[in-house]
Amino acid sequence: MCGIAGFVGQGSREDITRMNAAQAWRGPDAEGIWADPAHGVYLGHMRLSIIDLGGGAQPMWTQDGDVGVVFNGEIYNHAELRGELKSLGARFVTDHSDTEVLLHGYREWGDAFVNRLNGMWAFVIYDRRRRRLFASRDRFGKKPFYYINRPGLFAFASELTALTAHGAIACPVSALALRKFFAYGYIPAPHSILEGVFKLPGGHSLAHELVSGTVRVWKYWDFVLEPFEDIAADAEREWCEQLRALLGAAVKRRLISDVPIGAFLSGGIDSSAVAAFAARELGPGRLNTYSIGFEEPSFDESAYARRAADLVQSTHRLKMLSIDAARQVLPYVLSRLDEPLGDSSLLPTYLLCGFAREHVTVAIGGDGGDELFAGYDPFRALRWADLYQKLMPRPVHRAISLLIARLPVSHRNMSLDFKLKRTLRGLDHLPSLWCPVWMAPLGPDDLEECFGGRIDLEDVYSEAIEQWESCRSGALVDRTLQFYTKLYLQDDILTKVDRASMMHS
Repeated sequence: MCGIAGFVGQGSREDITRMNAAQAWRGPDAEGIWADPAHGVYLGHMRLSIIDLGGGAQPMWTQDGDVGVVFNGEIYNHAELRGELKSLGARFVTDHSDTEVLLHGYREWGDAFVNRLNGMWAFVIYDRRRRRLFASRDRFGKKPFYYINRPGLFAFASELTALTAHGAIACPVSALALRKFFAYGYIPAPHSILEGVFKLPGGHSLAHELVSGTVRVWKYWDFVLEPFEDIAADAEREWCEQLRALLGAAVKRRLISDVPIGAFLSGGIDSSAVAAFAARELGPGRLNTYSIGFEEPSFDESAYARRAADLVQSTHRLKMLSIDAARQVLPYVLSRLDEPLGDSSLLPTYLLCGFAREHVTVAIGGDGGDELFAGYDPFRALRWADLYQKLMPRPVHRAISLLIARLPVSHRNMSLDFKLKRTLRGLDHLPSLWCPVWMAPLGPDDLEECFGGRIDLEDVYSEAIEQWESCRSGALVDRTLQFYTKLYLQDDILTKVDRASMMHS
């Protein structure tokens, strides 16, 4: 929705200008730069205007000039927080900017004010009196945040290309991150593809003390799966009512905008549910929905999207994707990525965002539903995989794997040979590695061949193992949910949607 950048220490106004320019496509509506050469502090912002179009310019400051902020995202409960802060004596200058709520929230409640926020964000607050920067990223990591800290320079940006636009930042590729990329298909936080550059993980905050040069990172929120102590007799009805209420309220909050808004609609349960709640709020025919169809039938879900659109009475638009069209845009899409991402759905997501941008500025969708509600195919395989691994002798397993490997390759979506080969590949390992190996672009043997030596799987898949072992529930489904929600969702799905959508901001 925007691009933020800044640094403390070595550098000049020319550096922050280049950093802004490197991510200008994230915010085409306005550019802001604030510089304090005497103290070596520089802040930059590229704005895509969504809320308070005339009053939300950044960097934004309190009236006394002591606290400033650069902010990427949207705070959905900003109106409620504004009212509460006003009752405590805060004096607002803007009409309804959510950015100004961050300034007064920080001043009133300190670093812990992020616990009160409902939204998506990555921001940096500069406290001039305390000589510190305070940064935070939303709970699931929807908005990106990269940073580097070394003697004489602390710098941050929404994208790596902006960070490396600073004249003093030139980092080699991280060998470990590269191995993780080929193992996961994405680079898990806090790693980045560049050595010495880090992502601030979702649910974390950061403080940089300008005087001492120290940086402290801490977790302010965590996604935790906890088993129920008791399950009521009518639990399904009760849970469904709670889910409807929560999802309806969440969608309603996201419809608050000063620019046109629409919805992505694939026809699946997740996006259809979001579209249904949005249509209920807006009324018949007032919701614009958008879909991408595929000429390859096994990939095409456009008929389901049309049925869902008819059901919710939205104004629906469909664009078909051919192989030739994909080949034409692929080089451009890859050239705009600041970090490698191995998710093939990046391409249709890019085209979908561009299609929707012809009519609306903001679009909501169903991303995150499969991670939270176990919608992916691997969840269906868990019980059988567990039984297979317990009963099948290893020599027989190896023989079956060799036999299945001889099956001809099908290029249909989720073909039988693909499922069998991936499942058996994962079952070579402990359950903690099933999901990452099932989803890996390269299997462990291929990784070793690619990098020319033995690969330490505990090192490469350390994040997946940590999530598996830290889960408070011993159930396979819960442990797999934790992998998807805390790794795959943040570093693949949300990254993909952010980059694809910002290419059309």
